[in-house]
Amino acid sequence: MSFHYFAGAACRALTARKDGPSLYDVCDPVLSGTAGGDPHLAKFYMTALGNPALRLLLRRAGLPELRNEAKLSRLRTALARARDEAEPDWAAVGQPVADLVDSIALDHPKPPPAMFTGSAPPQAQIDGVIRDCAQHLLGSYRKNGFLPTYAAFNLIGDPDFRGRELIMALTGLNARGYKNSSLLFNLARVFIARSPARAVVNPPWTGIAEPMWEPVQIRHRSAYYDAFFIEALLSFVETGLASPTDKNAAERAVADMVDFCVNISREEVEGTDGARFNVITALAPAPHPRFSRYFAQIKQDLGFGVYVPDCDTTACSISAATQAGCTDPILDQPLLDFYSGYQVRAGVNEPRVTVPINDNIDYEGGVATWIDNLRGERPYGNDLDPTLNLDILEVSFRNLARWKVLETPARLATVHRIIGFQKRLAASGAFANPRSHIYYLPELYSAYFGRCYAAFLALPLAAQAIIDPNGDFDFIRHRVLSYVKGELMAAEMNVLDAALALIALGHLGADPRAFAPALNVIITGLGEGGRRGPFRAYEWNKMKTPTRILVGGPEVTSAFVLMGLAVARRAMARG
Repeated sequence: MSFHYFAGAACRALTARKDGPSLYDVCDPVLSGTAGGDPHLAKFYMTALGNPALRLLLRRAGLPELRNEAKLSRLRTALARARDEAEPDWAAVGQPVADLVDSIALDHPKPPPAMFTGSAPPQAQIDGVIRDCAQHLLGSYRKNGFLPTYAAFNLIGDPDFRGRELIMALTGLNARGYKNSSLLFNLARVFIARSPARAVVNPPWTGIAEPMWEPVQIRHRSAYYDAFFIEALLSFVETGLASPTDKNAAERAVADMVDFCVNISREEVEGTDGARFNVITALAPAPHPRFSRYFAQIKQDLGFGVYVPDCDTTACSISAATQAGCTDPILDQPLLDFYSGYQVRAGVNEPRVTVPINDNIDYEGGVATWIDNLRGERPYGNDLDPTLNLDILEVSFRNLARWKVLETPARLATVHRIIGFQKRLAASGAFANPRSHIYYLPELYSAYFGRCYAAFLALPLAAQAIIDPNGDFDFIRHRVLSYVKGELMAAEMNVLDAALALIALGHLGADPRAFAPALNVIITGLGEGGRRGPFRAYEWNKMKTPTRILVGGPEVTSAFVLMGLAVARRAMARG
């Protein structure tokens, strides 16, 4: 959006007629003083919601129903209970806020139909963009000593997160600070969504993946992101477009990132049978995540002090290390033995998923996200994401022989049950519904299925027959291709949408003539990133709690574009 758009939207928000008590009229009497109880709730309020910029933007955002003294008193009483009680009844505390959340209307993006009718760009242009993206990644690595990723808050929240989901989060999350932040963020999003401030916080955009144009972006490093960047640089080397100097630089960066993943971010945990495993934590201990001192303190103040390992970071890190030729003994662990303890079996361990905000899907056979650390901490409760389960399949295929998957019935059964989980998603069409996903978009799921499918096809035919005797992968492939060609690419796309489409189409064996729309979106978008890189930052993954937190960055977009173009280039070379 242009400066004129934001200036006009801000002016309308600042001069709007106030129609009822504001967020600050509600909360200041309860949370701005030095009252006792849980100190974090007031600290979070003053840090995240009571800052001068947001106060100015929301000072005229009021809710007319809160003129009713009974409703206003009920809301303030709930906040006071959250502040004062040692063990609040979070369902009761959250209900007044949940009722307000249900009064807002949010929708997922609905891009207009695509207008493109041209042919694919020439090979030289495609190769040039691959080189531009690689130079961006290598230059950023030289400058920063790592490849950064950024987090940004969109305070309007997620369209799928309603009052019902808020109660699920408040009762299913474990950390008090995380409950506090979820409660207050969701209260704030009502005042934003029902006022002119909405246009400032949530401006319209092109395509599906949300651009990250928020002014405050938190730079950080995680093994999950390093694993992804490893794959991007490996794909650059594989194209043959790297000069000897760039090839050496890419290999040095890959080696460093592999070490960050499997050593610096390593953490020992206990499986459900008491056996010890080394897994990969979401955020390594300080100073490795590379937060600035300011944001490190803000993170602590907002209640995100404890991070635990997760199944997705572990799977992606081990996969990237495998692809890079790492020989660390961590790769020898048969992780399927560990994952089986987090796999949902209907009627047996369903309570493991304590935050079932995507309960429109059948969890049977899926593996939950978060791993208890040795202290037994689980701040986020647990949830279950479909795309994460694709990553578990992918790393299992890459380590099929090392982990003796085919020779071990229990490991093979774990794989079969994850495949069954994915087939039901495809058969129902739920994979194409944003509500089915915790951390990703359906288009990300499609690209990651392509990545998983490519690893499956790399196996010997005999192994493929044992893993997938009923042809489930081909069934899912057809459903995903139908979504990518019939929905994603039939509408107007942005650069990240186009890169994800290419990854899916290329890995899933689509006719290369279908690549043209996505290729042209990328070529046309080159330079949109200005001084920060060839392309702008877009939503890669997200959190729905405590509010909509997007993760991405210009380097992330360059990496996705590089991989999408490399996959397309290889497919076009095959004819």
